[in-house]
Amino acid sequence: MARSRTIGAHLSIAGGLYKAVESAVALSMDTVQVFTHSPQSWSVTGADHDWLAKTLSPSEISDFRTALEGSGLAQPVAHDSYLINLASHDDRLWEKSIAAFTGELLRAEALGLLGVVMHPGAATNGDVEAGLDRVAQALDRIHRATAGVATLTLLETTAGQGSCLGHRFEHLGAILKRVATPGRVGVCVDTCHIFAAGYAIGSAAEFQATLAEFDQVVGLDQIRAFHLNDSLKPFGSRVDRHAAIGRGCLGLEPFRLLLNEPRFARVPMFLETPKGDENGEELDAINLRTLRGLIGQTEPIAPAFQLEAAPAKKTAKKAARNAAQPAARKTKKTT
Repeated sequence: MARSRTIGAHLSIAGGLYKAVESAVALSMDTVQVFTHSPQSWSVTGADHDWLAKTLSPSEISDFRTALEGSGLAQPVAHDSYLINLASHDDRLWEKSIAAFTGELLRAEALGLLGVVMHPGAATNGDVEAGLDRVAQALDRIHRATAGVATLTLLETTAGQGSCLGHRFEHLGAILKRVATPGRVGVCVDTCHIFAAGYAIGSAAEFQATLAEFDQVVGLDQIRAFHLNDSLKPFGSRVDRHAAIGRGCLGLEPFRLLLNEPRFARVPMFLETPKGDENGEELDAINLRTLRGLIGQTEPIAPAFQLEAAPAKKTAKKAARNAAQPAARKTKKTT
């Protein structure tokens, strides 16, 4: 079985952080992504400081590192809390988010992780430019508070639901240009998200054109991780709904192209596809086998779903409108 790419999945830490490492090994993965704290909870230390992130105990750190050292897993990452919003115009939420993400970086550093994947945030007041400034300012404060930390901040591409930033490559480029220490920041590209945001990757020509645009706006060297997800929703929908590999609107061809792109040979890739089992086999194992089966495959794969099968006129118009939206455009609502 081909193993020329570093592929893993986001796995549960139920029972201890080290359990995710054991699960990854049991599923013959090459890497793993974890939460280091509940992604849906602020409260750790009480009402007065409910945003302060938990610290890991020495035993939690030791157990994880010991499991990792003997696992053969490479370039593991964490994903941050879903509650964090570094773009918020609400000062209290912004301060809570800064404190929480500082904790995310410190925990990930203690565990020896490559990076912490994070959504850039939502400009809930509709001001995209101000939201991008808030993200950069927040990251500068976080990086000053974590001087000497090697774990990277990985800005994730988003689908663009509501007022979320990151669905245009220009958003990521703007943040990277504004932070004081750009060397501490990278990008995690999510296949479902960029497709839903209106970036075509279904054919070789489309895939290369999207890469060329990313390179011009952000830089391909900034890509430090991928999330491998098919999309339940159609092209340009700006709706974030993941599907199993090859069972959504993307089909297999974009994954074949990505897994055989030599420029990403050393970049770790993580499944965030639906969990469960099928005929007694875990879906993560099925998705992993599907992906590895694409490595070295040179013939294009016909799409299982055509973009035209979605509401064609409406989707095409919306995708064109999304693609034309400038990074710094101020709108009343970024939907």
